[in-house]
Amino acid sequence: MDVIGIKNLIQEGEGTNIEFKEAHTELNKNVFETICAFLNRNGGHIILGVDDNGKIKGIVKSAVQGIIDKLVTSGNNPQKLNPTHYLTPQIIEVDEKIIIYLYIPVSSQVHNTSGKTFDRNEDGDFEITNHQNQLQQLYLRKTDTYSENKIYKYIRYDDFRNDLIDRARKTALVQRSRHPWGSMNNEELLKSARLYRKDYNSDEEGYTLASVLLFGKDELIHNILPTYKTDAIVRIINTDRYDDREEVRTNLIESYDKLMAFIAKHLSDPFYLDGDQRISVRDRIFREIIANTLIHREYLNAFPAKLIIEKANVIIENWNRPFHHGYIEPATFYTHPKNPVILEVFKQIGRADELGSGVRNVFRYGKIYGKYEPEFIEHDIFKTIVYYSRFDVGKNVGKNVGKNVGKKETLNHRQIGILNMIVSGNELTAKEIKSGIEMSEKTIERDLAKLKENGFIEYKGSKRTGFYVITKLGRKMISTS
Repeated sequence: MDVIGIKNLIQEGEGTNIEFKEAHTELNKNVFETICAFLNRNGGHIILGVDDNGKIKGIVKSAVQGIIDKLVTSGNNPQKLNPTHYLTPQIIEVDEKIIIYLYIPVSSQVHNTSGKTFDRNEDGDFEITNHQNQLQQLYLRKTDTYSENKIYKYIRYDDFRNDLIDRARKTALVQRSRHPWGSMNNEELLKSARLYRKDYNSDEEGYTLASVLLFGKDELIHNILPTYKTDAIVRIINTDRYDDREEVRTNLIESYDKLMAFIAKHLSDPFYLDGDQRISVRDRIFREIIANTLIHREYLNAFPAKLIIEKANVIIENWNRPFHHGYIEPATFYTHPKNPVILEVFKQIGRADELGSGVRNVFRYGKIYGKYEPEFIEHDIFKTIVYYSRFDVGKNVGKNVGKNVGKKETLNHRQIGILNMIVSGNELTAKEIKSGIEMSEKTIERDLAKLKENGFIEYKGSKRTGFYVITKLGRKMISTS
């Protein structure tokens, strides 16, 4: 979170998802009630150093480290917060005053603090420990919403890969040298990561679907999810079938590695300076996208996830349980985790960022990589489109593959469709074109701008009543596509 984002939250004021705590010299006693309530409800933002009226008071500099240590230690103490949750406080200076920011995601489990369970509404935190109906509804909501919580009571510890658990521990320690996983054995780590749970409605307990996907042996994964896979395809020369293909059917940690390697094999990584530092724009983009498609997928659905590299773009699809339908815009979206436990493990091993920041990075670097902004479309099938039309695809596909990619005459199937629409209608207004294609207005505007810039269409008439017509070059493009 940056300073502008913090100021926007403060200006919005306290509500269901925002809470201020003054914490001038020490941590407020009731802060874990809010953390518990946010975990149990819809997640939220906690800002320490701001009073109830939204006035920035700041935290005494000498008290900052003590407050952070108490937050992190208490978050990992099951007597204070159960199940535990790894808190990542962020120190931010606003108007020359120090504040501490915490983002609390929604959890797929029911949490309590010091033996008390809290929920959240517009008026703040409220205790439901002795309210059986509300408590039961909370458990039912968590169970019904998150399939990663599904318990398999006959799974045993021997069904997991110790080498993967060891790898996760080492990676987490690289991220944070004092990470609590460092002092745990493998079984304790699995339970600490909330991969073993008890269902208080059915009284069943055991390892969960999330544990299977993250650390299970391949035979265990295939037995429980026989249709699970991610289909990675290159379709550039042979568009009817494919030029290269890999079926990824292993655990999520190694699936990430395999899919990143597939991208590196087939997509170029152009030189780019971010300030005075050279970075991999390709890896910045696909690190987030591949992590997202693994973290936020609905795994109980048989729909196979796909990663398809085409001439000018990459399309990623996975089955989804949507919270809303339509296009995600970077300035206005609010992300809901589909598998919070899997997300948390990926965060601990450095494979995922806080919710929202990863998507914003994709938008930031996506336009640099492919001229056009990426597209995120949320329906039952979540689709991501990344354009890479400025650059050639990797040499491993074949000598002639990508020969024209990045040149102005390369169009995608949607842009060819627009040319065909204009030919069929003789002349069409922008409104008519937008109404005939199920894409966002911004996307169609970008397509029209590209077609006009490259001489395939012309705009005639006034700004309000004008229309588009196809040019000779546009007709030639249709005939050769």
